[in-house]
Amino acid sequence: MDTGGESPREEDPAAGRWLSDTRASYDADAVGYADETRNLTAELPPERDVMAYFADRVRALGGGPVADVGCGPGRITAHLRGLGVDAFGIDLSPRMIEVARREHPGLRFEVGSMTRLGLADGSLAALLAWYSIIHVPDEAVVPVLTGFRRALRPGGLLLLLGFHTGAPSPPGPGADGGRGPESCVRRRRPDRVAAWLDEAGLAVETHPTLTSAARELGGVLPARNSPSGAAR
Repeated sequence: MDTGGESPREEDPAAGRWLSDTRASYDADAVGYADETRNLTAELPPERDVMAYFADRVRALGGGPVADVGCGPGRITAHLRGLGVDAFGIDLSPRMIEVARREHPGLRFEVGSMTRLGLADGSLAALLAWYSIIHVPDEAVVPVLTGFRRALRPGGLLLLLGFHTGAPSPPGPGADGGRGPESCVRRRRPDRVAAWLDEAGLAVETHPTLTSAARELGGVLPARNSPSGAAR
């Protein structure tokens, strides 16, 4: 991640084409995606409950910087700031970051890749990944989570909300044959994601599936970077 926020740090060549495909799909739909999701927080009480829980936990741990990785147009970053959390956003898509900065002036948003976070070791009190790992191939999940753990201070909190639950599936075209951001997702069982977190050295606290009358919100996995935690 470039700390100036204008261009991403050079990505891991091993990340493959999925990164460029994901960036291109969100760049192409940044404004429409922002319009579609702008009011979701107000419309979905379960989302607000999870964010309130997360904010309470961050404060209980003493506060500090919180990275919203895969922040998109910044609605979650802004909501967390409203809850008193020192949140900033990182996203792979430069167009999404442009939208986030326009819609939430004064907040910090930077272009960056979760595969190579340009954050100092142990610099974060917490990290939030809100529907951010849905495009990550299975073989890249543990390295991504290991990078999250590296950036967390000992005892730091990770909240994964947002992986579509269900039988494992590769991404596929949408109903209209397109491959927009919401169609290129992978479904995973919470227990499998929990096993990946454990492999990355993060201690899973619980793993409910969050639903509402409006939509299935997906798996929720709070985890901690224990002082003795180490990737295996």
